[in-house]
Amino acid sequence: MSSESAITAAEAPAANGHGEAHSTATFKALLLGSIGVVYGDIGTSPLYALREAVVAAAGGEGAVTAHAVLGVLSLILWALIVVVTLKYVVILLRADNNGEGGTLALMALAQRAATKGAGAIVLLGIISGALFYGDAVITPALSVLSAIEGIKLVTSTFDPYVVPLTVVILVFLFAVQSRGTARVAAFFGPVMCVWFAVIAVAALPQIARHPEVFLAFNPVLAVSFMLHHGVIGFITLGAVFLAVTGAEALYADLGHFGKRPIQTAWMFIVLPSLALNYLGQGALLIGDPKGIENPFFLMFPDWALIPMVALATLATVIASQAVITGAYSLTRQAIQLGLLPRFEIRHTSEAHSGQIYMPRINRFLFIAVIVLVLMFRSSSALASAYGISVTGTMVVTAMMGFVVIWKVWRWSPIAAAALVAPFLFLDITFLAANLLKVFEGGWVPLALGGAMIVVMYTWRRGSRLLFEKSRKLEFPLADLVAMLEKRPPQRVSGTAVFLTSDPVSAPTALMHSLKHYKVLHEKNVILTIETAPTPRIDPSERVRMEQLTETFSKVALKF
Repeated sequence: MSSESAITAAEAPAANGHGEAHSTATFKALLLGSIGVVYGDIGTSPLYALREAVVAAAGGEGAVTAHAVLGVLSLILWALIVVVTLKYVVILLRADNNGEGGTLALMALAQRAATKGAGAIVLLGIISGALFYGDAVITPALSVLSAIEGIKLVTSTFDPYVVPLTVVILVFLFAVQSRGTARVAAFFGPVMCVWFAVIAVAALPQIARHPEVFLAFNPVLAVSFMLHHGVIGFITLGAVFLAVTGAEALYADLGHFGKRPIQTAWMFIVLPSLALNYLGQGALLIGDPKGIENPFFLMFPDWALIPMVALATLATVIASQAVITGAYSLTRQAIQLGLLPRFEIRHTSEAHSGQIYMPRINRFLFIAVIVLVLMFRSSSALASAYGISVTGTMVVTAMMGFVVIWKVWRWSPIAAAALVAPFLFLDITFLAANLLKVFEGGWVPLALGGAMIVVMYTWRRGSRLLFEKSRKLEFPLADLVAMLEKRPPQRVSGTAVFLTSDPVSAPTALMHSLKHYKVLHEKNVILTIETAPTPRIDPSERVRMEQLTETFSKVALKF
């Protein structure tokens, strides 16, 4: 079977072979791919995160002071260390469900392990998974807009073209999704490596002029800023969160590349580059507070602005890829867990079953992203809508992480609570800060998430009712065959094929045929389709046949 062939999600195999035991060459390829796909989102946050946070700290139109800059820098750096590094990269990447990551993977693990409260776990999983879609539609719009807006620093003549250019780039991004994650990553990986190198190097001259920015690594500055700025500090926290919004997509993309490549890329490439760039922007603002207009691009000399806008545009297109692939993975898990109806899934890699493409989800995301760009028209306006859905997902992830650490990893409840409590406290604090944005645009991801919650809950509830009713009508196939051999109904010529997912029970179509038409064909085939967790099947293993009687036979086809 071709690796590009479409299968239904219910038949999709359990993910395996996601990069945990590969040759050195394969590991390097996965490492490069993870840099290109997984870290695009969080890697382009410097375009807007520090700017929005410092503006919030300055009280909108207030003065930008060195104290405020250092406080914001400290908050951002420690958010990267605690939330992304410790919570996600070190701890949660170890919690996979057959190689898949993300909030629904945690839900599946927690549900299997919990003896009580399974219903509450499913509800939390539905809420978290639904909110992730809000992140998946805002990230591409915000990232690409923020990059294209850099053109305005070259000349204001380009202002009217920012939105049309953004739309054109997004059309291209969604159009190439069908080529598969592997092919996309082969191009995106090198580009993001260049991106991280450039943003790190560009920061060095600014840091050299103001080395005091290294004081931001002292967490006391972050705590002091929050204690002395009251409501302003709380509002600032909502903007600081923009620096870590890609963390949930990082976890959701686990199935595409595996744990080790993702961890290695973060520790040795992504985190150092991000830290240096934020320090460089902070140093620029300490030296020239007027640079708050766009501290990221102002770190570069005039001659480098246009090439940098081009590179930033490529990087933000890649940032969008992180949440798009995360949405594919999340949707497949939701279907396998019975939370969504079946959609077409195309496996785009022979080596990694987690690399998939889903046409309908791609179209849904594309339409939603374009609508957001046309609605908000600027990155600052979209930044106000960003964060609520991601923080909600992170809170739920922390809650279910506690259940997994306690029940699956078999830690004591006290030890599990001690590990998770600090992360949960931070997540709830971030969520509370972001809730202030509801009337500034935050209602958009909440509305989308609410719609997805209704869809998931309705589908799961309806499927369970249908399953329970079907179970009452089930009849063992062996008993039915024996009964028909003793008292055969009227026979008709020909062969009838009855498709079923359960070869042990009599197919519903067969039962209805006997009930309503009261006839039986001369030959009856009970057919089951199986999907193997491998890209190709040996011809000798594709068909398995069992003759029950002269009238009945069972056939299993494996693809």
